[in-house]
Amino acid sequence: MECELDRITVHYEAFGEGRPILMLHGMPLDHNAMIFEMERHFKERSGWKRIYIDMPGHGKTPGVEWITSTDQVLKVVEEFVNKVIRGKRFVVAGTSYGAYIARGIVYHKGVQIDGLLLNVPSILSDNTKRTLPPRIVLVKNQTIMDAAKTENVMWLEDMCVVQNQTVLDYARAIQQSEADANFLDRVNYGFSFDVDRLPQPFPAPTLFIMGRQDNVVGYRDAWSVLENYPRATFVVLDRAGHLALGEQSGLCSALVKEWLDRVEEWVSQTPHTFSRRADYLPQTNQTDED
Repeated sequence: MECELDRITVHYEAFGEGRPILMLHGMPLDHNAMIFEMERHFKERSGWKRIYIDMPGHGKTPGVEWITSTDQVLKVVEEFVNKVIRGKRFVVAGTSYGAYIARGIVYHKGVQIDGLLLNVPSILSDNTKRTLPPRIVLVKNQTIMDAAKTENVMWLEDMCVVQNQTVLDYARAIQQSEADANFLDRVNYGFSFDVDRLPQPFPAPTLFIMGRQDNVVGYRDAWSVLENYPRATFVVLDRAGHLALGEQSGLCSALVKEWLDRVEEWVSQTPHTFSRRADYLPQTNQTDED
């Protein structure tokens, strides 16, 4: 599907009907990665409309020249939300860079959001400032690595902590992903504002999934923002790196299921009003045009 905005056309896929949940992929991936990660959790769960977006410069959404910052990427995603979700309450799930963008959406639209999933979230945009564990492989499987080599996904050898079939299946899924290398080189990765300086804690059910052996974004830095999310489950998984949903798929599925249960409970028991964020204005000079 295509969403025509003022200066860019955004590609997305949507499945199901009901409560909207916006899925935000990592970099340099596209919606295919999030479909692999998240669709399995809805096979026996109805009442959710899953919206998988290609962010600018990824998949079938072009890396248009005027976008040079993550602030502008966020603005495009928010304009997409305004047009596709149209003022309804919604839920957000993001992986890695997508989780960084998700925190930006909470910053601007927190009062409209009923739940947040941050999977191996990028907390600090400057990777030289991240607290990272050393690179390690805990479970080796030469059969899996031989298959990865045959299928030209040898990046798994540099990424995964547990060499298993689910991780290989994940690599096959995201092998379909596309990204504009020139766009990635051009765009400034970090926000120009303090995304974690919320006017009040985000009250809806939240889930942090961190890999204890994640040497890409780490796990310690996320603890510093936890108090912004008083309804958060914060999990650091052993035998998991930046591909945690593949390396610990069974445990992660249970965690995501429990989080979705909490969101549904929250929605059913909490009276909500939404009137242009009047009670949720970030501490910034930026304006929100939604």
